[in-house]
Amino acid sequence: MSDLVWLIPGLPFVGAVILIFGGTNLPRRLVPVVGAGSVGLSALMTLFIGFEFLTATPTAQSYQQVVWNWIEASGFSVAFAFHLDVLSLVFIFVITFVGFLIHLYSAEFMASDEGYARFFAYLNLFVGFMLILVMADNLLLMYLGWEGVGLCSYLLIGFWYLDEKNGYAARKAFIITRVGDTAMVIGLFILFKTFGTLNIAGIQEQAPQLWVVGSSQATLIALLLLGGAVGKSAQLPLQTWLPDAMAGPSPVSALIHAATMVTAGVYIIARTHVIFELAPIALFTVGVIGALTLLIAGFSALTQYDLKRVLAYSTISQIGYMFLALGVGAWSSAIFHFMIHAFFKALLFLGAGAVIAAVHHEHDMFKMGGLRKKLPLVYWTFLIGAASLAALPFVTAGFYSKDQILWLSWASEKGNNWLFLAALIGAFITTVYTFRMVFLTFFGEVKTQVTRVPGLAINISLVVLAILSTIGGFIEIPHSMGHVQMVTDFLSPVLPVTSIRPGIESSEWIIQLAAAILSIGGLLLAYFLYMKRPSLHFKIKNSIPHLHSFWLSGWRFDSLYDWLVVRPFVYVANINKNDPFNGPYNGVVRAANFFHRILSFTQSGILRWYLIGVVIGAILILTLGIWL
Repeated sequence: MSDLVWLIPGLPFVGAVILIFGGTNLPRRLVPVVGAGSVGLSALMTLFIGFEFLTATPTAQSYQQVVWNWIEASGFSVAFAFHLDVLSLVFIFVITFVGFLIHLYSAEFMASDEGYARFFAYLNLFVGFMLILVMADNLLLMYLGWEGVGLCSYLLIGFWYLDEKNGYAARKAFIITRVGDTAMVIGLFILFKTFGTLNIAGIQEQAPQLWVVGSSQATLIALLLLGGAVGKSAQLPLQTWLPDAMAGPSPVSALIHAATMVTAGVYIIARTHVIFELAPIALFTVGVIGALTLLIAGFSALTQYDLKRVLAYSTISQIGYMFLALGVGAWSSAIFHFMIHAFFKALLFLGAGAVIAAVHHEHDMFKMGGLRKKLPLVYWTFLIGAASLAALPFVTAGFYSKDQILWLSWASEKGNNWLFLAALIGAFITTVYTFRMVFLTFFGEVKTQVTRVPGLAINISLVVLAILSTIGGFIEIPHSMGHVQMVTDFLSPVLPVTSIRPGIESSEWIIQLAAAILSIGGLLLAYFLYMKRPSLHFKIKNSIPHLHSFWLSGWRFDSLYDWLVVRPFVYVANINKNDPFNGPYNGVVRAANFFHRILSFTQSGILRWYLIGVVIGAILILTLGIWL
């Protein structure tokens, strides 16, 4: 095992290098073989190494592999080293396996795109950097992966860069996430100054010895790390970039939302849980941010017309559930929901991409309809993903992962009644907007004809993810239904087991019953509004036009930031653009333009001027030859 761990992130990078330098020269059919094949091999390597790690005798708690000594200066030493434990193993499994299915899907979905090799190169880079992020032994290497996925998100969101809107969405994602990253970098500097190391295990070991619970320094660092997590995971107040990220191709949306970038914030909080446990204020703030975000995004999803934007707001909301779980100390529950969410959200985005491609790139759900008969496999797999997102009871994986969060938001020692209430309301809203999406897209009259039917690669990806979205939840069954806790037991060497308030263990079934009633009630409400009485939802919308517009615009956060940040910055920049410091640079530009205009005369396109130039040049050469 010690010789192979580096191959897990290494293989996608090898694939990216091949595609970057030789992709345009490769036969087109070999491009997805390199792109998807490298990630597929990484997934197989994950299985092999994971099995060896878990069956080691004695059972391994963690494993470190130093690839090389990266930085050595004035006593500061950082190795390019990987850390493998059960937490990173869960993330590696999701990144490689879901990432491979997205690559497989892309082989067909992007087959006619002229940037085929470039697309797979970017996907491979994305997967490689995300693997570095979750496998890093130290915070500096982790930050390399952190910024790497930020770069790749910029490249992929703006992949179709000839459309100005796509470039704007890419820049918006890059800049807004940098706001959170700035806070995180400051936190890393303080950590290094405090502990003299950036090794994650070393910091986790020293922190309880240096700080007491409630330490102001621990709280400050935890809040700064939370700033980075909020930006990367699109949580309040830095959530505005994610809906616009739908500008990228559908496989990009699936990769960003399900397996890579937006889950990085969940990972960093879970990985540094010792610091957050020492900072109760920061930990409670994580829960509050999650609760507010899941509600704000859920209400926005209720009003969207674009199929992919519904799913984008859904992702923001579901990541909010993970943050809420982290905030109440339900560490393993957050990771369990991360894994299940990766399955069903990748399925939904890939299904949405298949639908949009089938109806000639139409995104508006109100212009779809009746597609269940035209696209039966897409419909059934999409329905499975939707049922899991809505947490329909007993038969979906989403029910078991979300049920844990609902239960522990109330029953945990760090639980809170208001957080529990927010989670319940969010569960109901989720079901309504999910089945609104299903009914508008697949039921009713056909409004747009199908022009493209998915092929084998797309269908395989959808079916595999549909199976995982169904059976994945059975690895963690609550006490009241059989008490199978594979995820909790699996993660217990790394993450603390959630403490339950004494005397309420037997009431878990009440929470489960309430969650089941809310899910079924939301489904029935969506059916009544969009199937039984479809005119009713238009009447409701017309009766509250300002509220509808408010939610449709994402609670006007973009307008708020435009007034508070963008316009003042542009105003000051315009005042400052002619300051003395710009003089030398403007002079260089003017000189370059001057010589350009002179040299442009030599490319006039008039043959006699070219002949005169040749004659003059020959005369000068002969003259120099005579004189010299």
